[in-house]
Amino acid sequence: MNVLILCTGNSCRSQMAHGFLQSFDKRINVQSAGTEASGKLNEKAVAAMKEIGIDISHHTSDPVDKYLNDEWDYVITVCGGANETCPAFMGKVKHRLHIGFDDPSHATGTDEFIWGEFIRVRDEIKEAFYKLYTEDIKPQL
Repeated sequence: MNVLILCTGNSCRSQMAHGFLQSFDKRINVQSAGTEASGKLNEKAVAAMKEIGIDISHHTSDPVDKYLNDEWDYVITVCGGANETCPAFMGKVKHRLHIGFDDPSHATGTDEFIWGEFIRVRDEIKEAFYKLYTEDIKPQL
């Protein structure tokens, strides 16, 4: 089972989704990428995942072009707001899905509020990807 998770910067939401899906089942080959990959991970995303025991610090922020020639069972976009353009993936894909989330890296306000947004989005990603895993992916493994 090969799953590619896409967003624009590949530094936050797609990385958290990647970490969760991989933690649910080691048999799944999970990769994440961005149309405008930032080349680095968002430190708060790494910290939010570490807080619940998932280490994504070793992940890399990769451009989607790296994966265009591969075959994927699922390609999932995780872009959220209306001001974001979700990437289109033109490679070989069995299932294309969109599960959108707000980008906590765009949150403004106090440190507490911003941290709260990372936790909120992290928890939303966990819930949505666990549902996808149990209902759609796991039965195919």
